[in-house]
Amino acid sequence: MTGVTSGRTAALPKPPSRAVQTIWAVSVGAIIIVATATMGIDWSKLLGLPAASAEYGALMFAAPDWSSLTRALFEMWRSISMAWLGALLCVVVSIPLGMLAARGVGPAWLRTILRGAFAVIRAVPEVIIALVLLTITGLTPFTGALALGIAGIGTQGKWVYETIESLSEGATEAVRAAGGGRVAVLRWALWPAALPSLMSFALYRFEINIRTSAVLGLVGAGGIGSMLSNYTNYREWSTVGMLLIVVIAATMLIDAVSGALRRRIMEGPGTRGLGRIR
Repeated sequence: MTGVTSGRTAALPKPPSRAVQTIWAVSVGAIIIVATATMGIDWSKLLGLPAASAEYGALMFAAPDWSSLTRALFEMWRSISMAWLGALLCVVVSIPLGMLAARGVGPAWLRTILRGAFAVIRAVPEVIIALVLLTITGLTPFTGALALGIAGIGTQGKWVYETIESLSEGATEAVRAAGGGRVAVLRWALWPAALPSLMSFALYRFEINIRTSAVLGLVGAGGIGSMLSNYTNYREWSTVGMLLIVVIAATMLIDAVSGALRRRIMEGPGTRGLGRIR
C-alpha cells in the first residue's frame, strides 16, 4: 500500500510556471514607471487640480450667460449635421468594403489590401485628417464631416467584416446548396443576418461622431467646438459654461434616442410584448 501511495505521489504533475506572467507584469510596471517619469509631471500642480477645477467650475456654471443661446443651438445643430453626414459617408463606404474584407467573401489578396487600409485609417486621428483637409476644402463644417467620415471607415470596416465572419454558416450553406454563387450568398444569406448588427453599429458611429465633432471645431472645422475655442481663448467662462451645458444636454439626448433605437433593432419589435404576456 505504501508503495502504491508513493508511486502516485511521484506521478503528480509539477505546478505550472508563472514566469511568463511575472515577466509581463514586471514589463508593464516598468513601462508605466518610465512613461510617468518622462512626462515631466508637475506634482504640485497636479495636487492643486481639485481646487482649480472647483474654481473654474464655479466661474462657468455659477451664473451661465444665456445671451448667446440661439447661436449656440445653431452651432450645435451644425455639429450634429456634421456628425450625421460623416456617419452616412462612413457607412456607405465601409459596408461594401468591409463585406469584401470578410473571409469567404472577397479573394485573399483583396482582403489583405482592405484590412491593411482599414488599419492605416484607424491609426490616423480625426484631428490630423481634418487638418489635412482644411488645406483643400477650407474652414467649413463640410471639412469636419469629411474628416469624420474618412476616419470612421477604418473602425466601421473592421466591425463589418468581423460581423460577417461571426455569422452562422447554415444560411450560407443552404444558398450554396441551391446553386447560388457569391453574389447570391451575400444577398440572401449574409446581408439579412448581418443587417441588424450593421444598423446598430451605424447608430453607434453617429454617437461617436457627435462627441468628436466638438473636438474638430477646435481646429477650425466649425460647429459648437469653434464657439468653445473662441470663448475659452477670451476667458468668457460664463459663456463657456452655457456652451458646455448645451453640448452635454444634446449629447445625452442623442445617446438616449440612439441607444433606444439600437436596442429595438437588436432585440426585435416583439420582444417587450412577449415579456408582458409571460
